[in-house]
Amino acid sequence: MATVMQKIKDIEDEMARTQKNKATAHHLGLLKAKLAKLRRELLEPTSKGGGGAGQGFDVTKSGDARVGLVGFPSVGKSTLLNKLTGTFSEVASYEFTTLTCIPGVIIYRGAKIQLLDLPGIIEGAKDGKGRGRQVISTARTCNCILIVLDAIKPITHKRLIEKELEGFGIRLNKEPPNLTFRKKDKGGINFVSTVANTHLDLETVKAICSEYRIHNADITLKYDATADDLIDVIEGSRIYMPCIYVLNKIDQITLEELEILDKLPHYCPISAHLEWNLDGLLEKIWEYLDLTRIYTKPKGLNPDYEDPVILSSKRRTVEDFCNRIHKDMVKQFKYALVWGSSAKHKPQRVGKEHELEDEDVVQIIKKV
Repeated sequence: MATVMQKIKDIEDEMARTQKNKATAHHLGLLKAKLAKLRRELLEPTSKGGGGAGQGFDVTKSGDARVGLVGFPSVGKSTLLNKLTGTFSEVASYEFTTLTCIPGVIIYRGAKIQLLDLPGIIEGAKDGKGRGRQVISTARTCNCILIVLDAIKPITHKRLIEKELEGFGIRLNKEPPNLTFRKKDKGGINFVSTVANTHLDLETVKAICSEYRIHNADITLKYDATADDLIDVIEGSRIYMPCIYVLNKIDQITLEELEILDKLPHYCPISAHLEWNLDGLLEKIWEYLDLTRIYTKPKGLNPDYEDPVILSSKRRTVEDFCNRIHKDMVKQFKYALVWGSSAKHKPQRVGKEHELEDEDVVQIIKKV
């Protein structure tokens, strides 16, 4: 392990020493690919047998979505969890109070959202320090991340946490790279770009591919991609998720400072202790999770507006709705009647492929 750590440090030092220009782009691309491989090597031992994930980290996924609270020790994660969910997570003003993963549940707009209070991240978590590896591995299973920051020292903490999460293959508030990568049996590296490219050229692409022992592949770029984007696609284990920067303890800063911080993207200022703007935070979590609520309507009865079926905005067809209720429902499915914004007329008779919108009402008609 120490040798892998040393190799990572050596490469990071070399990257810091290397000037960034066109002449060194090829060399930097190669170093980045080596670094990504070493990071993956560092993560793999824990997933194979051994001591497992660590006590308190194997939290069963429950509810419709999972939100993780990530941050340095003593920024107010436990207080925030207690105020939002009523779960008791030990609170104290000294560092490292929470040592295991504490789950809680928020019921918001009919959706059950699981909130995880992860132990405080320390710098170097991605390299296995502290319990950082388990913390970030659990964070990878979430649908949304809340990075909780102390209002007095926010920017330094923000950059450090982003670096730790990036090192574990979590990409915050980013879309997957719009490039196609396809391995083939022969023909060498075929590199095509539909736009002018400032970061990648054929030499850099070949160097990165050879580091992964890939000598035959078709690569098509549809935008000005970087070496990091290509490495992410080759690695294939990256997770793209929304993230909200929760700025806690705003009662300790001036109004002028708050106005400056309020202009930053993806931010939500709160005071967990004084319960300031917690409604605004819940609203933002809902917006970033991008969930769709569907109400059921039994035959001859009024729709059930109390207990909606929650679907992801990426998977919200009538078939997904049926699978969410019961896996055998699709076999008995004949057609569905839909009321709401996705229906052209009320009700509209639709098939399994019909895409539903938020707050639609659905009645399933089964085969006799």
